[in-house]
Amino acid sequence: MIEKLIKNPLTLKRWRIFKSRKTSWVSLWFFLFFLLISLTAEFWSNSKPLILHYQGSLYFPVIKKYSPETFNLKDQHIVNYRQLEFKKGDWVVWPIVKWNPLESNLEVKKFPSPPSVTNWLGTDDRGRDVLSRLLYGYRYSIGFALCVWILSYFIGSLLGALMGYFGSITDIIGQRLVEIIDALPFLIILMALTTIVGRSFIFMIVFMAFFSWVSISLYMRAEFLRLRKRAFVEASRSLGRGHWGLIWKQIFPNALNPIITFSPFSLASFIGVLAVLDYLGFGLVPPTPSWGEMFSQAEKHVTTAWWLALFPSIALFSTLLSLTFIGNGMRDAFDPKEIA
Repeated sequence: MIEKLIKNPLTLKRWRIFKSRKTSWVSLWFFLFFLLISLTAEFWSNSKPLILHYQGSLYFPVIKKYSPETFNLKDQHIVNYRQLEFKKGDWVVWPIVKWNPLESNLEVKKFPSPPSVTNWLGTDDRGRDVLSRLLYGYRYSIGFALCVWILSYFIGSLLGALMGYFGSITDIIGQRLVEIIDALPFLIILMALTTIVGRSFIFMIVFMAFFSWVSISLYMRAEFLRLRKRAFVEASRSLGRGHWGLIWKQIFPNALNPIITFSPFSLASFIGVLAVLDYLGFGLVPPTPSWGEMFSQAEKHVTTAWWLALFPSIALFSTLLSLTFIGNGMRDAFDPKEIA
């Protein structure tokens, strides 16, 4: 079906090359499947029912917030659906995992607790369900990686395009800027800034993007240096097209190979960096679901809570491996030797 929508013969050939790489094709579906599961995590893991039929009325707590007065509950600010008294005719449909990532299982005597019927992958040192935190943590990891990728690739592509197109003093200044950014001590600056301004999701995205645009800018600079003297660019220039028209309408569409081929690898690296920063305590603000924070807990309970290391490791490894295979497939699809 996708092939019918592709009109460009070259794009169609690249798509078929990518699809022929079985590991890349399977990894793409694996990545998209778990991305969809994570984006809809409220329907799979939540302390709120999907559907509730109570005292003759139908409720949808997972998509709509109800006040305790709706169910005649007193001394509660938030509805605890587990405490509702069901009578004849009442029924409820729960998510597969009946826990949200911030909720502690107070029925467990000791934290962290091993996998059980109640908590399939066990709980962390605060009694929170590991599977729930893995699902929601995937969302934060992918969201963080995508935001950093968009911002850093935009900055890097823009600066690389300007350096490669104009050359001369613009290129000299740009290269010195690249060298300065590349030489800055990333972790020390992060530690200092988090002490001053605190931690937040937006801050982490901006900070990472500031240090991550350098590599793609060098590739885009090389592409623009290679393409700026091509015949089709000179022809457009002779017709009176301005600099920005030449950059964005003539050269940039032909210089997308580095962006496309390196994107999966960049996403994988950003996910890994976030996990490391969370592990070190410089990442997302607690109690945000975080894979790195679970690794930190695993270190503290290394002899008593093996599940805190095993399951986050499987999640992180499989995600990074799938993105790497996708990147390998895309690299082959854009390889001139494969297309020829």
